Amino acid sequence: MQTATPARKVTRPRADALRNRERIVAAAREMFVEDGPDVPFDEIARRAGVGNATVYRNFPDRDALVREVVCSVMDRTAEAAERALAETGDAFAALERFVHTAADERISALCPMVCSTFDKNHPDLEAARERVERLVEEVMRRAREAGRLRPDVGVGDLLVVVAQLSRPPAGTDCLRGDRFVHRHLQLFLDGLRAPARSVLCGTAVTVEELRRP
Repeated sequence: MQTATPARKVTRPRADALRNRERIVAAAREMFVEDGPDVPFDEIARRAGVGNATVYRNFPDRDALVREVVCSVMDRTAEAAERALAETGDAFAALERFVHTAADERISALCPMVCSTFDKNHPDLEAARERVERLVEEVMRRAREAGRLRPDVGVGDLLVVVAQLSRPPAGTDCLRGDRFVHRHLQLFLDGLRAPARSVLCGTAVTVEELRRP
């Protein structure tokens, strides 16, 4: 007579462990934006309200934490556009949601870390980046086909301008500059609407051009 093999239990992270990880990532994002990627783990732990050991248990080194912060920001930005598209069916509205969420998430401050602090070809980072790029390309295609988006702009154009407009000018107070970001981004978005009122010089910027060394 054979004895039935008991079903193997799948170990899932406890809810409090997940909350701690989210708090660490949120605190790290804030501090990376304020002070750059070299902020001591002790200070991140203090802001997150957890012990140092909890930070190291979740993120064994700085590269792992920076990568998680950048990936989480890109994921939330993509999700905002996806929700807008699902709720309204309006591709241009989804594009607007993406642009404003990217500014709120401080993508312009975090993206330089991709090139300066760790492996920019890490599979997790590549997956998050490709998800954003595919989504923006699809949203722009649909907005263009609907006659809402001017035909002479590319994904690269959008990413460059969002990064530039959401970064405060040199010598100015970052927090004070935040008051104007969404105003200026909306001016840019209005310039994307069809019909175009001017002819752009050059050709649409592609993602491949942005990645080219």
